[in-house]
Amino acid sequence: MNALLTPRQASTLLRLQSDMNSKVDPAWVTAAYPYLRAVVIEAAEAIEHHGWKWWKKQVCDLPQLQMELVDIWHFLLSEILLRDSGDMDKAAATLQALMDNCSNAIVHCDGQTYNLQTMDLLGKLQLLIALSGLNRIELNVFASILQDCQMDWSELYRQYVGKNVLNFFRQDNGYKDGSYRKIWGNREDNEHLVELMTALPQDSDNYPELLYAALHQRYSG
Repeated sequence: MNALLTPRQASTLLRLQSDMNSKVDPAWVTAAYPYLRAVVIEAAEAIEHHGWKWWKKQVCDLPQLQMELVDIWHFLLSEILLRDSGDMDKAAATLQALMDNCSNAIVHCDGQTYNLQTMDLLGKLQLLIALSGLNRIELNVFASILQDCQMDWSELYRQYVGKNVLNFFRQDNGYKDGSYRKIWGNREDNEHLVELMTALPQDSDNYPELLYAALHQRYSG
């Protein structure tokens, strides 16, 4: 099992997700959106990117599959926060407890026992859909899917922070009213993001703020 999130990384992720939820709807805790339903949909999209049709040739699109996992992580974090009424300290403790179970390869669902060590990726994604539909968070299933998709928790953290910061940056610079420029210097903002993420120290306590500032400097320049 790959190294899990550090307490600092976990707290950063929860803070960023809470901030994004508040930007979408300041009353998101009261609204109690069905975040695990969103996990179901995103996991189904991940299956599409993997390819599942036995009657035709399909090629796994790993980068797109990894992006779906980042989206799933947004909604899993949101559900954890929601269950703890938006309380950061409680949510951090809940996330830690869920991560403590990540080494467990056995999952029980609908009277069946599943061994993650013997399941293929498609089976795990289908199991994630079933568990989410039953309103259950089993982080060991998600962790096993990450590993199958050639990602570790450090890479998930890096990609999540990057996408979160870019989403905030877009919103703050006119994305909603259409005034935002997605192309800077003949390159899309996503390309600038990847370059800056590589150059900045990921282990810094203020990594998200540094990344936002770097995006602002390039965009303004």
